[in-house]
Amino acid sequence: MNGADPKLLAVVLGLTFVTWRFFSRRASKSILDKIPGPPSDSFWAGNMRQFDARDGMEFQRRVALDYGPVSKIHGLFGQPILYVSDPKALQSIILKEEHIFQEPHSFIVTNGIIFGPGLLSSLGEAHRKQRKLLNPAFSTNHMRLMLPIFYRVVHKLRDAISTQAKDGPEEVDILNWMGRTALELIGQGGLGYSFDPLVEDVQNEYGNALKDLFPSLQPLNTFIHLVPLVANIGPAWFRRSVTSLIPSRQLQRVRTIVDTMSAKSSEIFTLKKAAIREGSESLVQQVGEGKDIMSLLIKANAMTSELDRLPEDELIAQMSTLVLAAVDTTSNALSRILHILAERKDVQDKLRKEILEANAGEGLSYDELDQLPILDSVCRETLRVYPPAPIIFRQAYQDTVLPLSEPIIGTDGSSINEIPIPKGTLLIVGVLGCNASKALWGEDAREWKPERWLSPLPDTVTKNSVPGVYSNLMTFLGGKRGCIGFKFSEMEMKVVLSTLLSSFGFNLAKKPIEWNVAAVQYPTAGKDSGVPAMPLEVELLKA
Repeated sequence: MNGADPKLLAVVLGLTFVTWRFFSRRASKSILDKIPGPPSDSFWAGNMRQFDARDGMEFQRRVALDYGPVSKIHGLFGQPILYVSDPKALQSIILKEEHIFQEPHSFIVTNGIIFGPGLLSSLGEAHRKQRKLLNPAFSTNHMRLMLPIFYRVVHKLRDAISTQAKDGPEEVDILNWMGRTALELIGQGGLGYSFDPLVEDVQNEYGNALKDLFPSLQPLNTFIHLVPLVANIGPAWFRRSVTSLIPSRQLQRVRTIVDTMSAKSSEIFTLKKAAIREGSESLVQQVGEGKDIMSLLIKANAMTSELDRLPEDELIAQMSTLVLAAVDTTSNALSRILHILAERKDVQDKLRKEILEANAGEGLSYDELDQLPILDSVCRETLRVYPPAPIIFRQAYQDTVLPLSEPIIGTDGSSINEIPIPKGTLLIVGVLGCNASKALWGEDAREWKPERWLSPLPDTVTKNSVPGVYSNLMTFLGGKRGCIGFKFSEMEMKVVLSTLLSSFGFNLAKKPIEWNVAAVQYPTAGKDSGVPAMPLEVELLKA
């Protein structure tokens, strides 16, 4: 092969893949070919360049909303990928046959490289053990204990923005502040560690790395399915050396980000272990006062049975996993809410009135904060219409049949009541498609209308058993792999919004805001910029 000529190697891999796909899907080829969806854009890439493109938001929305509750896009070399938003089918994928529909092997391997052996890169019994240890730290009772930490951090954010806007309305990069705040909240509440004082506009290497991870990964998404082919070639040092030689700016940026996350997680874990060995007095003196998630996890792990105990590398892996999951999703969701409120000043004014009357910006109990109806409805409606992570991949690990709530019409006009799924088939859990389904939510399902949450939900929503952990929505997924930190995220959003809206007015800046496709959607100032940012005009309100 002339020293493994890359072009010839790519052709051989492609032909091997096509042959495997042909034989693996012969039994259900006729059904899968009838599923409606957009035509393939390319023989080798299918629709993936459209689907994964940074400006692919409109294409993703068409797939989610315009082709029915089950649609099909084309993956590499024509591989069919089903987009599923039918509630009964989602019940099967997320709950009833969760052991069959798991994260694709390529994603598990990639997550393991990025985060280590944590929640995002484990399956089966390993995932169960990790989740069992983590669950108590994310309970409602523990959230109540952590709420004062949240208010202390967010009041520092308020003071910092006040300094920027003290001389009149000022253009402020809200995404930057939301990211820094989310990092400090998961730092103090999750790790018992302070990353950022928040009292001045400083750069944070760890925070910048986290903010850049998903945008840096996005151009590489098409190749993620090839990762398992090379992940076990030679020892780790060899793979790392080879990776460092690949002339890809995005790949090298991802490598730097992974190194930064790994080094910081190991440093914090070492400090945390030392404090726990010294006893409760030392813990109380630390950030988080020993109430943080990692302190609880390390102590719980030491007391659990040897059978369920996690090795240190799995404990350290939870740190990067928790931090990334908490920072990017929540900071971008908060940025989206403030962007909408800058457009919808009427809702901003109503929400501010409710917050001021309750004095929510200064500090409420968990239950009092949770019972503010307009604040709750704004958060729920934004997470419904604009889920931060609208796409979750799954793969069938054995042959099965996917049931449907109602028949779909095939491209040949036939009625399809169920879909045979051959082993290896990729599926997308249609978070947006389910959240914004007209069949469930009515004709105005695609509109942002927070008032819908102030009345009883339609029977079509409550009786269809959407398998999400949060409010009849798929935003935080569900089942064994549902988002473990959704209560943490919800509490963070409410504390930040209560505090900021008590003190500031938010208006659109001169620069247009563009939302971009990534594992977690992110904003930029215009289409041409690839740098995550969201400038808004911020005005300090009179007391």
